[in-house]
Amino acid sequence: MKEIRCDVAVIGAGSAGLSAYRAARASGKHAVLIEGGPYGTTCARVGCMPSKLLISAAEAAHALKVAPGFGVHPGTVCIDGTAVMDRVRRERDRFVGFVVENVEELPAGDKIRGYARFTGPDTLQVDEHTTVRAERIVIATGSTPIVPEEWAAAGPRVINSDAVFEWTDLPESVAVIGTGVIGLELGQALHRLGVRVALYARGTSIAQLADPEVLANAGAVLKEELDIRFRTQIVSVKADGSRLALVTRDSGGDERTERYDYVLAAIGRRPNVHALRLDLAGIELDRRGIPLYDKHTMQCGTSPIFIAGDVNDELPLLPEAADQGKIAGHNAGTFPLVTPGLRRTPLTIAFTEPQIATLGAGYGSLCRSHEGCFAVGMVSFANQGRSRVMLQNRGMLRVYGEYGSGRFLGAEMIGPRAEHIGHLLAWAAQAKLTVAAMLDMPFYHPVVEEGVRTALRDLAERLRHPPPEVPQPCPDCTPGT
Repeated sequence: MKEIRCDVAVIGAGSAGLSAYRAARASGKHAVLIEGGPYGTTCARVGCMPSKLLISAAEAAHALKVAPGFGVHPGTVCIDGTAVMDRVRRERDRFVGFVVENVEELPAGDKIRGYARFTGPDTLQVDEHTTVRAERIVIATGSTPIVPEEWAAAGPRVINSDAVFEWTDLPESVAVIGTGVIGLELGQALHRLGVRVALYARGTSIAQLADPEVLANAGAVLKEELDIRFRTQIVSVKADGSRLALVTRDSGGDERTERYDYVLAAIGRRPNVHALRLDLAGIELDRRGIPLYDKHTMQCGTSPIFIAGDVNDELPLLPEAADQGKIAGHNAGTFPLVTPGLRRTPLTIAFTEPQIATLGAGYGSLCRSHEGCFAVGMVSFANQGRSRVMLQNRGMLRVYGEYGSGRFLGAEMIGPRAEHIGHLLAWAAQAKLTVAAMLDMPFYHPVVEEGVRTALRDLAERLRHPPPEVPQPCPDCTPGT
């Protein structure tokens, strides 16, 4: 068996792994990159990029549907599913190609093909051909979509989101299980492209929302267009000829059987830790078998092992994976000197329509860590000027500020242009701006951002009148601290 010695071994060549490898190399260390699967990140192959290609096609179809509201009447609309999926796959392959080209430019001696597992705290075995002895190790093995075994037993038409982007045509019907970001994005896109879609959720959760008022508004808005079955249990999934029979039970106990071409499991992702033999790594694990780590340094305990990206199950987002990989790789390169890296203000966006965005300290976390110390301002987009002009006047924004300091803490929203408003507000949160300072910024007219000003004015007024029981001083919960 071949043996390799290096300063830093990075397991996984996705967004986090590539970032970690480059950071370790930048610190002057000899690093190797170990990958058993195909090159090309999750984002490029089966995540954010192909999903946006599908969503863009759906937006084009939807624009034709709503055009009569402006007095514009298009002719007969034909959705060519084969052409839609051909473009999705072609452009997806193009994005993947850019990533693969970058990997191919790395020194050949730094790339090891195969699946790694620990045989000791500083030793990895890659398949049955290579032993890697590394002074420091970065775990960046990503995650895998969850498909329960009892559903998968119904056959290949029970799929995860990865499989959607291999379709050569659009199916007639799909049941989407889960109303998280992936389920909502794909479910709405397929619906707008003419696929019969129903979405099922055990509870009432929607994407990443925690604010009860925004959540309720989002449920009402999305149900105007989509067939969403909240509080519904999946009883069974069985093969039924060339289709699937899905049996569900609603909150009243009534069971219902429906047939679909596909059942798409969008209930979450599982960190890829099961094959790593972390029991031999000499690090402490949580009850799910995921290493315990410092989120500012990405270090596992006091060991020379670091973790980054989806595998740590913190925030499975590409920007987070890249940032975590950079921190982990840098600290692996400088170990035993380990320093906190930049963790940016959290920002999550669902590319539904209306879009959904959360940023900074969310409502749920504020209720736990900052109870009684924050105020809420809001705006409805129902009568917001620019939103009505565009016939996109649905949704609401809730913004949070700290009593005493007047600092802006975060926001949750569903509404038009949320991807842009989310960035604007995330920058304000990271800069630790006060609500007053934000209101001093320029607002053009007519723009959707005027709704942000309305919400901030509401928040500013509420901050001027703290309840008498507010403790002084309030604890600092500013995102990024």
